[in-house]
Amino acid sequence: MEWPEQGNAFVAGDNLDVLPLLAPASVDLVYIDPPYNTGNEFAYRDDIRGVGGASRHQAWVAMMRPRLVAARDVLAPTGAIFVSIDDNEAAHLRLLMDDVFGEAQLLAQVVVNLNPKGRQLGKGFATSHEYLLAYARDARACVLDASTTDTVNEHDFPLTDVDGRRFRHLPLRNTNKKFNPATARTLHFSVWGDPESGAVRTLPFEGAVEIAPVFGDGTSAVWRWSRPRIDERPDDLVCRTIKGVRGERVDVFQKDWLHRDVPGGRRKKLRTIWLADEIGSTDSAVVELKEILGHVFESPKPTGLLRRILATMPDDARVLDFFAGSGTTGHAVALANAEDGGRRTCLSVNSTEPTRVGSNAQLAGYATVADITRARLAAVDALLGGGFVDLTPV
Repeated sequence: MEWPEQGNAFVAGDNLDVLPLLAPASVDLVYIDPPYNTGNEFAYRDDIRGVGGASRHQAWVAMMRPRLVAARDVLAPTGAIFVSIDDNEAAHLRLLMDDVFGEAQLLAQVVVNLNPKGRQLGKGFATSHEYLLAYARDARACVLDASTTDTVNEHDFPLTDVDGRRFRHLPLRNTNKKFNPATARTLHFSVWGDPESGAVRTLPFEGAVEIAPVFGDGTSAVWRWSRPRIDERPDDLVCRTIKGVRGERVDVFQKDWLHRDVPGGRRKKLRTIWLADEIGSTDSAVVELKEILGHVFESPKPTGLLRRILATMPDDARVLDFFAGSGTTGHAVALANAEDGGRRTCLSVNSTEPTRVGSNAQLAGYATVADITRARLAAVDALLGGGFVDLTPV
């Protein structure tokens, strides 16, 4: 099967039949939102029943295993896979992915807050989260960047340089006591600084005092920068007099710049809890889909969730979603490309399973869940451009 040259492509059919048609190691990013095996009746069947005495969990694992193996085979060595899941199968999925991809390939298990109010129906706790499991094909080669510009707060950079750039002071001393003169000998040395001018150098100069790295209790520490790096970036350092528990002393600080002028902006490491305020919620996802197709899917994923995932990978990534559902992944790819000019392409695969009789989807004229995906991606193309092609065999 040929990968789309641009934008979105769609295939209706069993993903286990479609995946072997893709070239090995041809996909950069896989995202799937498989059935959670809850027994709930949505637009599609979300209940994997066991046969031959197998439990429902065993049947679900048996359904997922060959699909994850096929996903691993088409994933590039530099690629990653993200899988959404809830408590019904989270433990089984974690063990299954450890088995298929390897425990060492786990990148993160993220808690995703898709329902801030919590589910109020039924007994027990008001569940407000799901999970997102991220694995690499090869963690050593994976190009995933687990950082984002979204959570960088300008107010964390309260100081302004003469050229208008904002920054904050970070201690040049390594504050982690695991790094000390015994474990990082080459980073324990004296520098010279003038607390009046703020200048810092690795060699003595007029008006400077000798400064050794120490912890607050006076014990020896090490710097975070080497001598050559200090020599390369002296203007990014400043020394000043501070009041410590043992009285006044001179210490060295790094000017940590907001870097508003850097392409793409400053990035901050992603936390393993993603809040609805940051990535959207199930409610906002329903509104997104309703604006395009109507209320035809009960629990779609918000495009903000997928856009955060997309942002961890290069902007020309080949993206695969073989449990495409309502088509959120393809929609998010179109939005991301429209925003940053990226050249991401996406192949969405969804089954031709009939929509549930009496469901909103069936009443709206969508005979299969694949019809929903196809209609959304076509509507997204009409709205945002980027291209759409249906590769389903006639």
